[in-house]
Amino acid sequence: MIQPDNKDWTWVLERPCPECGYDTRTITGADTPALVRRIAADWNGLLQAGGTVAVRPSPDRWSTLEYGCHVLDIFRVAQYRFGLMLTEDNPGFANWDQNETAVSHNYGSQDPFAIAGQLHEEADRVASVLEGVQPAQWSRSGRRSDGAVFTVETFARYVVHDPVHHLWDVGAGW
Repeated sequence: MIQPDNKDWTWVLERPCPECGYDTRTITGADTPALVRRIAADWNGLLQAGGTVAVRPSPDRWSTLEYGCHVLDIFRVAQYRFGLMLTEDNPGFANWDQNETAVSHNYGSQDPFAIAGQLHEEADRVASVLEGVQPAQWSRSGRRSDGAVFTVETFARYVVHDPVHHLWDVGAGW
């Protein structure tokens, strides 16, 4: 049984992740479009590898396919939230229950090739949005439903960590 991860991961903006080792402090907002595309390419390679991508390595760990579906949804949510921050003053973000989404979207039964294509497209949309951010816009803010406050730049760095961390989760490193 998968235990929901209800941790507040915003601390990855302040120090390296002790699990995957990624340090978001080493990147800027301007770095993130290329990183998002590179991450998507890595995920596409994993999802299109065939074999056991849909098999959980243990009952308490997601499969590569399930993590890939989650990464796709991360990019979808990120694109929406970046749009809010770039067009509204200090918007609030509705809660996103990642665990409920995994169940309602039935991550484990998705087609890995379709997910790879969608992930590539969504990552490209996020990267394009980030490429269009003007210097003064990196400091625009938004608020998550739990009270965490992000700027466009800190949210971009935060978003990069999540799929990198999940590459580590499936043993692909980064």
